[in-house]
Amino acid sequence: MGTGATVRKIRDLTGPGVTGEFGIGGTDLGVMATAPDGRLVAVFGDTFERAGVGGPGWRSPVVLFGAPETARTGIQWVGAAGRGRYAEQILPYRHDSIIHGRRVSTVIPTDVITIGATMYLHVMVCAGIGRVHWTEVHRSTDNGETWHHTGTTWPGDHHGGLFQMLTWALGDDGYVYAFSTGFQRDKGLLLHRVPAERLTDPAAWQGWGRRDGAWSWGDPPTVVLNGSYGELCLRRVADQWLLCLFDAGNYRIDVSRPAHPNSNPHEAPRTTVLRGSSWHDEDHASGRVAQLYGGYIVPTTTLDDLHLVVSQWNTARNWPYRSMQFAGDLSRLAG
Repeated sequence: MGTGATVRKIRDLTGPGVTGEFGIGGTDLGVMATAPDGRLVAVFGDTFERAGVGGPGWRSPVVLFGAPETARTGIQWVGAAGRGRYAEQILPYRHDSIIHGRRVSTVIPTDVITIGATMYLHVMVCAGIGRVHWTEVHRSTDNGETWHHTGTTWPGDHHGGLFQMLTWALGDDGYVYAFSTGFQRDKGLLLHRVPAERLTDPAAWQGWGRRDGAWSWGDPPTVVLNGSYGELCLRRVADQWLLCLFDAGNYRIDVSRPAHPNSNPHEAPRTTVLRGSSWHDEDHASGRVAQLYGGYIVPTTTLDDLHLVVSQWNTARNWPYRSMQFAGDLSRLAG
């Protein structure tokens, strides 16, 4: 474990005076990918018109588009998915409604990926925070403007409930690699892979499992990293793999650099970039953030200037409830 990288806050990415023109007062998450047309696509979770949680305009997920040239100076939003400037809910369902015989409170995004001219979004269909009915994949062929169900779903108890919160990235071997965990922030990580052209075929997904003392693909997946994890973000940066993890058990956000997704994660260089704090002790300039979570790598950034989208939610006062942009030099992780 590294001693920690020096990070700096760039700006608030959501909130009053920042995203109000898109009808976004309070929101969180903000997982990102580059659209085929070059824009940044950020997918946010539960969103409200007022600052905080609750009130009018509840929708999730929503999409904002960012100018890629602003990725390192502070992302500037140039539009939203929906009609006009208002960021509409991109999936057709109603909150707190019955879907397939189950009450669904919300649908929460976990990761988005671009493969060729198509974008794919993985989401959790939830009865509430930490309670996942099932997960599913949606597709966009118009740069993230509209999304359509692929028909791909997995039950919430798939792989013992460790296939709920997911992150994925495309390797140079034609496979998409994915780490997953539960949505309870008390579980370790599983690893999977799937040929990119069969991403929406559940039968094509392979687990990375240990049997008779040996690891191999195609066996039931075995936990590769023990702990209590939440949001995850796997990306390739400068031809190297990076995995950003919300380590809920240790109340911090870490970044590791595995040589490959299926290399031993305990041997990968790893550093803490942000630490959780109390509200009276937080100091964004020195990397202490109260009630932090998330941690998504911003596309087009580099190891020596790596930018992350980080969320925080004051559950006692209901504000802040926002996403923020932080950056730091992680070049030492490159070895």
